[in-house]
Amino acid sequence: MNKNDYIIRLETEKDYRETENLAREAFWNLSFPGCNEHYFIHVLREHEAFIPELDYVVEYEGKIIACVMYSKAKLVDENGNEKNIVSMGPICVHPDFQRKGLSRMLLELTFEKALEMGYDTVINFGNPDNYVARGYKSCKKYNVCFEGDVFPAALLVKALKEDALDGRKWFYHPNNADAPCDDEAAVEEFDKLFPPKEKAWQPSQEEFYIHSHSVINR
Repeated sequence: MNKNDYIIRLETEKDYRETENLAREAFWNLSFPGCNEHYFIHVLREHEAFIPELDYVVEYEGKIIACVMYSKAKLVDENGNEKNIVSMGPICVHPDFQRKGLSRMLLELTFEKALEMGYDTVINFGNPDNYVARGYKSCKKYNVCFEGDVFPAALLVKALKEDALDGRKWFYHPNNADAPCDDEAAVEEFDKLFPPKEKAWQPSQEEFYIHSHSVINR
């Protein structure tokens, strides 16, 4: 597949269910048995923090094979000063098309678009192995943490400009768009709209647990 084989464009309403199914295929059994990313996408679009201008998909032979979404978040320093930023995620690539550079292309395009919109910092919570090649660094490198001076290993920061962050301590305040995903019954009910899939354990789930529960102390 070369660059002339696919179309990168904004998601439209007619794409919604196909994109949700893509997320389900990409994340099923990856972090835990089953997944909730397809439900997250479903509720994120209706949340006030959602940024439709950064909601892109990759189309190949009439099918959506990759997507990325962003939402608004903020950093707050120790004096209460706020900085508007964006939170990236989810980013999904169909299992049949992974390791072909699609996520890189989506990120490079949307980083440029975010900068044009006035955002100079992107944060997401994920496996560092998947993002450091795209210029993400540990939150500790930028002195960005959760309240209580917690620096999670999975909290990753991408500075879109060299002077985006000045070294002062920033506390990351994500939005609450993912809160509905805590309702397991709602996730299960939504999942019934898709073809049945078997929930199972796989090693990536332990990897996710380790990354998501690790913190940087020094």
